[in-house]
Amino acid sequence: MNLITVLSHFRALPEVLLLVGACVLMIADVYSRDERRRTSYWIAQATLLLCFLSTLYVTYESGGTRQYLFNGLFVSDLMSQLLKLVCYMAVSAALLYSRQYLLDRGMLRGEFITLLLFSLLGMMILVSANSFLTVYLGLELMSLCLYAMVALNRDSAVSTEAAMKYFVLGALSSGLLLYGMSMIYGATGTLNLNEVAGHVRSMLAAESDRRFLAFGLVFVVAGVAFKIGVVPFHMWIPDVYHGAPTPVTLVIGSGPKVAAFAMAIRLLVNGLPELAPDWQQMLALLALLSMALGNITAIAQSNLKRMLAYSAIAHMGFMLLGLLSGLVDGNWLNRNDAYTAALFYIIIYAIMSVGAFGMLLFLSRAGFDCENLDDMRGLNRRSPWYAFMMMIMMFSLAGLPPTAGFYAKLAVLSAAVSAGYIWLAVAAVVLSLIGAFYYLRIVKLMYFDEPRDASPITGALPVQLAMSANGLVLLVFGIVPQGLMSMCYDAIAAL
Repeated sequence: MNLITVLSHFRALPEVLLLVGACVLMIADVYSRDERRRTSYWIAQATLLLCFLSTLYVTYESGGTRQYLFNGLFVSDLMSQLLKLVCYMAVSAALLYSRQYLLDRGMLRGEFITLLLFSLLGMMILVSANSFLTVYLGLELMSLCLYAMVALNRDSAVSTEAAMKYFVLGALSSGLLLYGMSMIYGATGTLNLNEVAGHVRSMLAAESDRRFLAFGLVFVVAGVAFKIGVVPFHMWIPDVYHGAPTPVTLVIGSGPKVAAFAMAIRLLVNGLPELAPDWQQMLALLALLSMALGNITAIAQSNLKRMLAYSAIAHMGFMLLGLLSGLVDGNWLNRNDAYTAALFYIIIYAIMSVGAFGMLLFLSRAGFDCENLDDMRGLNRRSPWYAFMMMIMMFSLAGLPPTAGFYAKLAVLSAAVSAGYIWLAVAAVVLSLIGAFYYLRIVKLMYFDEPRDASPITGALPVQLAMSANGLVLLVFGIVPQGLMSMCYDAIAAL
């Protein structure tokens, strides 16, 4: 009986492997005397590779079917498996890009790698959550690790201040989310998201019940909006992106965004679809404000990390265009196309974010942090290839063809138009044109200005190959996006 139970839970194998790997890493790091942390680094990368392969195995063995584990607390489906693969690659790239940066500054410690793996475990739990309980558990595990990682550079007042802001505002948002979930639990009497959906459907006939549910929904949307990082819950993003060490900023800007998107899908689309007319209106306002504030404010930034922070706010606004376009005039005919566009967008954004911050790490060296716009001057003269890679990333972030960012924006705009949000799509296009200025400004600095430092750019071969692959992937997915889009569509259709 015990063996049968274990076999029936094999779909949680990636989480088990990651937990075991993180624990092994902690023990190994205690006995390691190597300042370069080679053992810890390779244990982490090996663990991520095992998780990647086990997730592919689970996907193959399950045939894409959905299965609930641990009494319905955990769900394994195509969307969770796809997003986990994206998170593995983002975390693995973060380790690769940041290793030399952390080593040069004496911050490459076992704590960073261990916290990174445990934050990934939180992301995986959040992606597969099927209960308010597991949503909160995954969210807090991920967030607490990120708070500690932001404060990793204890000698920096800026990092410490950023960590404190992140912790206080993160605790506030967790409280809002928990309050909203408790309200919905009080109304429905269950924590399971599938059962919540059924109870909400039967309760909507009574106006008093609908008001009670809508009241709880406001707090749930507020909690989700904070984790995604959209206006007016964006106040932590610029300071945290700027104050955190660049490797931590890379982590925060990639995997947690993917996990927060999954949380929005689980809570709103799976758990509260009958309240879609209510949360669609909220998301429409959040999307418009985010695209406006993010794109306009980014123009005034001279610090690259702050500029990319406001860029992230604008991009999350674009992602919401797909998320709010599933229900049209009371029917779900646009559901698969809209959520597929949103899923495709968040994956492409994660790749762009990893590449952009990875380039800042690649261009940094001992005693010098590449953080300001002026640091990009004349990059083409120092290294034409990496200037080209950075140009691809900037074009993709701006949504220019033939990059993946263009196709991602086109997909969410098409979904918004199909749902009747033509005014929102027009506003998004106008704001996207405004936002193109600060991306193209970086291209201008790289290609038309004199370099401040004429020294050649050097880096480890694996980092050079990964950086090149990062840029070329955005070009490939822009020219032939059908493969990834098809995977996203299958993942959404399986919901």
